[in-house]
Amino acid sequence: MTMAGGAFGRALSHRNYRLFLLGQSISLIGTWMQQVATAWLLYRLTASPLLLGLIGFSSQIPSLFLSPLGGVIADRWNLHRSLLVTQCFAMAQAILLIVVISVEGTIVWPLIALEFLLGVINAFDMPIRQAFLVQMVPNKDHLGNAIALNSSIVNGARLVGPSLAGLIIATWGELACFILNAASYIAVLLAILAMRDLPPQVTRPAARIRDHLREGFAYGFGFAPLRTILLMLAVASFVSMSMNVLMPVFAKDVLHGNAGTQGFLIGASGLGALGAAIYLASRKSVLGLGRIIVGAAIALGIGQIAFSYSPSLIISLPILTTTGCCMMLLMASSNTLLQTIVEDDKRGRVMSLYSMAFLGVGPIGSLFGGTLANRIGASGSVRVSGTIMIVAGVFFAIRLPSLRALVRPIYQKAGILPLPAPLPSAADSQTMLQALVIKPEAVDSHGPV
Repeated sequence: MTMAGGAFGRALSHRNYRLFLLGQSISLIGTWMQQVATAWLLYRLTASPLLLGLIGFSSQIPSLFLSPLGGVIADRWNLHRSLLVTQCFAMAQAILLIVVISVEGTIVWPLIALEFLLGVINAFDMPIRQAFLVQMVPNKDHLGNAIALNSSIVNGARLVGPSLAGLIIATWGELACFILNAASYIAVLLAILAMRDLPPQVTRPAARIRDHLREGFAYGFGFAPLRTILLMLAVASFVSMSMNVLMPVFAKDVLHGNAGTQGFLIGASGLGALGAAIYLASRKSVLGLGRIIVGAAIALGIGQIAFSYSPSLIISLPILTTTGCCMMLLMASSNTLLQTIVEDDKRGRVMSLYSMAFLGVGPIGSLFGGTLANRIGASGSVRVSGTIMIVAGVFFAIRLPSLRALVRPIYQKAGILPLPAPLPSAADSQTMLQALVIKPEAVDSHGPV
C-alpha cells in the first residue's frame, strides 16, 4: 500500500497538496529557526522576561484584530493568488530583518516592530491558507487527513528547526538563522507557482466588507459547537504561549543551559506534537475527536504544572514531549471539527476566527506569562496557566453531550453518520400493531373478536 493510497497518506493523492507540503516543510524549518534566534537574541541582550512576553505579544496580536478581515478576503478573492502575495510579503519581512540586524546598533525596538509586521502578514495568511486547503484537497473524505499531515509537517519542522537553530547560533550567531529563513521562502513560492488544475472558486456576491464581517461573527459565535471549540482553542493558546514565551528563562536560569538547551526543549515539544499528528493522520473518521479534545486539555494542564517543578533537563524533556502531544491533539482535532462542520461559503471567515482564537489570543498569553513571571517567577506563572487549562478541559467535557446532539444532523447530511431510519407511516404502524397483538385464528369475516 503506497503512502498516497494508504490510511496515513490519503491526502497525498492530490498533486497540489503534495507540492504544498514539500514547500511548507522547508519554509517552516526556517520559520522555527528565526523564532528561536529572535527570542534568544532578545534575551541575550536584555535578560528581560517582560520583553520576551512583549515580543511574543507584538508578533501575534495583529491576528486578534486583523484575522476577520483576512477571512473576508479568503471568501471573496482568489485564494491561490492571495496565498502567493502573503508569502512574498513574509519573505520581504525576513530580508528586512536581516538588514536591520546587520546595520542597526540598538535593535530591541526595531526587532519588536518587525515581529509586529510579521504578525500583520500572518493575520491575513492563515485564514487564506486554511480555506485554500479545501481547493488543494477537494475530496472531503481526505480533509481530516490533510489537516493532520499538515500538522505533521509543522511539528516536524518544530522538531528540526529549533535544534538546528541552537547549533547554528552557537557556531555562527543569530544572523545566520535569519538568512536561512529568508532563503527558505523560495521553496514555498515555487510550490505555489507550480500548482495546476485547481477547482474553480465560487464567486461571492458583492457586498460591503462590514456586512461580511458581521455575518461571519454571527455564524461562528451563534452556533454553540463552533463557539465552544473556538473558546477552547483560545484558552489553550493563552496557556501554551504563556509557557512557550518563557522557554529562554527555563533554559538559561532554571536549567542552567544555553541556546542549545532551549532548542532541545522546543524540539521535545515538537516531537510530541509530531507523534500526535501522525496518530491523527492515521484515523479514518472524525468521530471521537471531542473525547480527544477533553483528554488532551486536561493532560496538557497537568503536564504544564509538572514542568514547572522540573529540576533538570532529563526530566523536562519527556514532560514537554507529553505537553506537545496534547497541544497538537487539541489543536488539530479542533481544526478538523471546524472544517467538517462549517458551511463552504463561510469557511474563510470561520477559519479567521480560528486564527483569532489560536494566534490572536496567544499574545495576550505571552504578555500575561511574562508579566506574571516578573512577579512570581517563571515556574509560578506556568503553574497558573496549567490550572486554567484543567478547568477549561472539565468545562468542555460537561458541554460535550449537548454539542454532539447539535452536530449530529450535520454529520448525517454529510454522510459521516448514517441517516436515522424513517418513521413508519400510519398504515405501517397499524399493520405492525396487528401482527404483534392479534392472533390469526381470532379473526373472521367481521374483524377481530
